[in-house]
Amino acid sequence: MPILALIDAAAIFPQRGALIGLDLGTKTIGVAASDPDRRVAAPVETVRRNRFNLDAQRLIALAAERRAVAFVLGLPLNMDGSEGARAQSTRAFARNFAKLTELPIALWDERLSTVAVERALVAADASRAKRKAVIDQHAATYILQGALDRLAHRGAG
Repeated sequence: MPILALIDAAAIFPQRGALIGLDLGTKTIGVAASDPDRRVAAPVETVRRNRFNLDAQRLIALAAERRAVAFVLGLPLNMDGSEGARAQSTRAFARNFAKLTELPIALWDERLSTVAVERALVAADASRAKRKAVIDQHAATYILQGALDRLAHRGAG
């Protein structure tokens, strides 16, 4: 399946069906899922990174459980919009992952997602241990919700 920018990928998405959002970290992968109508994103789990094939199989299993129709990967662009090492690593993950799944993979700008989630968790008075346990899946939720909001408004304006 192709790896496309979100709006380009949306053209090949079925009308309905959940999307799986991923926040790729060096040690973990945050996972979120949308409802089939793609209105709300919710945290699913944090996958501790192991070997690529094991990680990929877990992500594919989570997508199957939710009858997902596509993946949305957060693309960590630099503040000036350029791509650094983390964005290149995400693209490499997407290329390898695309070989293992039939589902389309969309890339969505995730600048500051982890910072925004960290601030929200601090504001909610979550302990450091609690923040560490949930930050990646909440970052994936933040990324996916941003993508859902963009998809909902693509025809407007």
